Amino acid sequence: MQHHHHEQYIEVCGRTYLFPKQPTVVICIDGCAPGYITESESKGVIPAISSMISSGFYHIADAVIPAFTNPNNVSIICGAPPSVHGVTGNYYLDKATGQEIMMLDASQMRSSTILSEFANAGASVAVVTAKDKLRKALSYGLNGIAFSAQNADECTLGEHGIEDVTTLVGREAPDQYSADLSLFVLDAGIRLLETRQPDLLYLSLSDLVQHQYDPEHEMAQAFMHEIDQRIQKIQALGAVIGIVADHGMSDLSREDGTPNVVYLGDILDQHHGHDRIRVICPITDPFVKHHGALGGFVRVHLLDESLDRETIMQEIAQLPGIERAMSREMAAACFELPLDREADIVVLAAKGVALGARAVDHDLSQLEGRRLRSHGSLSEQQVPFLVSHAISETYRHKAKLGLRNFDIFDYVLNGLE
Repeated sequence: MQHHHHEQYIEVCGRTYLFPKQPTVVICIDGCAPGYITESESKGVIPAISSMISSGFYHIADAVIPAFTNPNNVSIICGAPPSVHGVTGNYYLDKATGQEIMMLDASQMRSSTILSEFANAGASVAVVTAKDKLRKALSYGLNGIAFSAQNADECTLGEHGIEDVTTLVGREAPDQYSADLSLFVLDAGIRLLETRQPDLLYLSLSDLVQHQYDPEHEMAQAFMHEIDQRIQKIQALGAVIGIVADHGMSDLSREDGTPNVVYLGDILDQHHGHDRIRVICPITDPFVKHHGALGGFVRVHLLDESLDRETIMQEIAQLPGIERAMSREMAAACFELPLDREADIVVLAAKGVALGARAVDHDLSQLEGRRLRSHGSLSEQQVPFLVSHAISETYRHKAKLGLRNFDIFDYVLNGLE
């Protein structure tokens, strides 16, 4: 690695990052449990990723809890946990107003991002995300290109820093409920590298395929193969590549194939009466078709001040299918979450169990007879962490002490040999 006397660097959330020496691409493969890598590798369908594993760096890292899309993607681009950046779910209860709010903007963001700081320092930066719901958070404060595959046909220079994306990529915007949504992100990334040569590129995929198919399934294998072919092209363009996931994925169905759900809202209503306790499912987003807003992590708000938190927490902890019920303070300390945004009680499901609010709040008809696969809890915390190039001894040692998915920019920018 060349050493310049005046190394340019930026600082974000207490970390320092060196300017990229060559185009650097970080890919978040949404919902990619480690099994998707190991299974595909054993079947020989991901040669590019396999070569990265053998000649670069591969490790298992821990994602942020709750193991959902928004908190993890934002952690990755900030290089920091939610206690620093403020985003703790896709969906939350605004305690001041009592309104339930879907996070579709950057209003929850409390820190700048690696992407925005590099752009401010003169680097050329681009972001492509599968779903538009993430775009505003990912492009928070960013002077650069940022668009979603979902709305690729609506890009304007003013809003997205680019226009005519479908012309650039050479195909129409894909269906939002298709594997192609993710492949379009990668294809767009390849075209940006070919035409714009950005210094830094963040590509965030969708987990539709992982919600539908386990790692052994031929559809999952085919999808991983398609991703791999695109990674090969990105590598051929001379980029340093980091690959990570926002969370894993688990089968949350019973043996007979029906969803294995604990409807916590119904149980608490039964025990304590209606409208005294509200259960919020932070997985809820505009894309509930493939998970019915069911995941392994929920927040419990006590609306009635006369309720005793300790008693209710114990009651929840003893229910079958519950891994942990924790106080706001405990959850914030344990999972590095912002205390002021936490619910009274945080609940994590046991392995193979989904948590819901009330049965009436969840539409499972769209599963169309498929098994429920989802995420959110400790069972989905482990994710693959992969760098295309060899990394330094110092960084290999750091990994042994514990690696987080949001360390990826540190590794691709600072950790190369």
